[in-house]
Amino acid sequence: MAAESAVQPSLLQGFPGRPVAGGVAAAASLPVARVLVESSLPHLDRPFDYAVPASLDEAAQPGVRVKVKFNGQDLNGLLLERLAGSDAGHALVPLGKVVSPVPVLTPAVRRLADAVAARYAGTVSDVLRLALPPRVAKLEKDYPASLAGSPEPIDSAEPVESGVPTESAEATETERPTRSAAPSAWTAYRAGPAFLRHLAAGGSPRAVVNPLQGYGPAGWPQLLAEAAAAAYASGRGALLVVPDYRDLDRLEEALRNLLPGDAVARLAADDGPTPRYRNFLRLLCGTAKVAIGTRSAAFAPVQDLGFLGCWDDGDDLHIDQRAPYAHTREVLLLRAEQEGAACLLAGHARSTEVQRLVDAGWAVPIGADRPALRATVPRVVNTADSFEQGRDPLATIARLPGAAWKAAKEGLEHGPVLVQVARAGYAPSLVCETCREPARCNACQGPLALAGTSAPPQCRWCSTPAPDWRCTHCGGKRLRKGATGVLRTAEELGRAFPGATVVTSSGDQVKARVGPGKALVVATVGAEPVAEGGYAAALLLDGDSLLRRETLRAAEDTVRRWFNAAALVRPAPEGGLVVVTATDPTATGALLRWDPAGYAERELALRTELGLPPAVRIASVTGPRPAVEHFTGAVEAELGTADIAVRSAGPAPLLLSGPPSGRRHAEDVRTLLFFPYSQGAAVARVLRATRAAVAAKRTAEPVQVRLDGVGVL
Repeated sequence: MAAESAVQPSLLQGFPGRPVAGGVAAAASLPVARVLVESSLPHLDRPFDYAVPASLDEAAQPGVRVKVKFNGQDLNGLLLERLAGSDAGHALVPLGKVVSPVPVLTPAVRRLADAVAARYAGTVSDVLRLALPPRVAKLEKDYPASLAGSPEPIDSAEPVESGVPTESAEATETERPTRSAAPSAWTAYRAGPAFLRHLAAGGSPRAVVNPLQGYGPAGWPQLLAEAAAAAYASGRGALLVVPDYRDLDRLEEALRNLLPGDAVARLAADDGPTPRYRNFLRLLCGTAKVAIGTRSAAFAPVQDLGFLGCWDDGDDLHIDQRAPYAHTREVLLLRAEQEGAACLLAGHARSTEVQRLVDAGWAVPIGADRPALRATVPRVVNTADSFEQGRDPLATIARLPGAAWKAAKEGLEHGPVLVQVARAGYAPSLVCETCREPARCNACQGPLALAGTSAPPQCRWCSTPAPDWRCTHCGGKRLRKGATGVLRTAEELGRAFPGATVVTSSGDQVKARVGPGKALVVATVGAEPVAEGGYAAALLLDGDSLLRRETLRAAEDTVRRWFNAAALVRPAPEGGLVVVTATDPTATGALLRWDPAGYAERELALRTELGLPPAVRIASVTGPRPAVEHFTGAVEAELGTADIAVRSAGPAPLLLSGPPSGRRHAEDVRTLLFFPYSQGAAVARVLRATRAAVAAKRTAEPVQVRLDGVGVL
């Protein structure tokens, strides 16, 4: 009797059927549900206990979506776990209802969301908003058997909208694509075959590779597809993340030649909610083992995950534009650590973050021998070097130097020619013809631009026409182009090469592919289409304007864009030629030597010497000056008690690159905090706790807290 009385039951434990708040009978077993309420408020970033009514006992399982009462409102939430008791100290409010019986939140994804929120000082609810696709109720009716663990296949009567064909049940092994049909694309790389063998044997290697080609059977999609196929052959799942839909289409095509169609699930918001949720459910129930997609796919519920891959981690499309601004690369690195999976970071260029992983020994570089490299990559010419200057003294001031014009003329005789430019539009920047000051809108002080030959000047921010513009500095009335966009470049090239077909790719008119015919393909950086058989030549214009951007990563990003474009050109033995017009010898030298690893190593060494990211971590606090000063003061005081020193800069006025909108005002300021990786977890914890405290007490206006932001320097 004494032993029995030593344990004091809670209000719910041991009293099945007893009514709770609202007069609802509680479930007989595990009557407490721990729920994460869907809210972006930092001080609500914790689970709350609710009672499980007996009527919802069967449906209220961990991972399902629920509806609960919170502060008099009906809010969505996720059921994290069921418990025998609660320490809330009061009668619990019952669950409102189970929105869906599908356990969309798996334990692995929940751990990952917790880790991402902790790393970026964000809220778990914000992370899960990215991780979980919107629900499509009609699809859940088609999957009850599979979600219950039945070996029955997915009903194939309904067409698959994801673009991945479902293989027929009667398909024979001879009808399935085999990996032995062609030699592996990895044979051109040192340790490449060993990497595949390690994956196929069930190992978890971590590697970095810089593919030499961006098109054809030896292109980067084939490399990633073969790695995923090796993990699939070992009985494990794979997850591959790319920046945009064009890369996704190419990767999907490569995987279709190596794996059964029903093994691959595509996750991309651009596909629409129905195909995205259908493929999410296929991964959840295990009928698909390989997930591919854009940044939100990093949280895909792949079962028995054994391999993670990321293409072109330097692309800013990998960064979520909503809090907590997580980067795909960091999400995959956290997941690789948590699940003990292999990891491959691939890109034609190498980011400084990836170089830091190589220097730390976390990942091993896989590269090609110089003879294989020379046989695969195009020849590169810089119009600003001494040899070309001697032949053409005006090469440094001409937008299209003689060497570039000659390369385009000769290239058009053998196939398409790529012309990479920096800016979209026609004339995206205008200046006063008299004093060369930038032309500004009289209404909002935004930059003026021309949309076409006969179009009047127009503000890029507020779209106000300015036909009667007058310079505020000198009173001049005449304008001239400060920058030439893709449309104006295409117009000029069309006149320079009469009879040649001119194709443009930029803005919302981005083309994924072009044919092998003779054409000038004028594209903005990042919008270069893939040419069938590769380009005969490429002209990389406006390099100096890209390098002169006032950001820490201007040179690194420019080099990455050059390599991405140059990798689409045919090899030098087939006549492939790349002409770059920039004058920076360090950046152009990396392309001339085709040495992305050496450039990343040098760039990282410079930033380490200066104490700049990614050699250190950085946190930015942005908002009204009083709020920023209050927040940073509280953070520094808390860090001081823990004997943690951070280097701060600011607050400084925030220079807007666009019109003030939403919570971004012209009077906002920003403070930067620099700290080593060894103290990153502690600093992020303090930042997160301070956000919650300020939000709960409402002692100051809210501020934006962003960790490791790419564009803050």
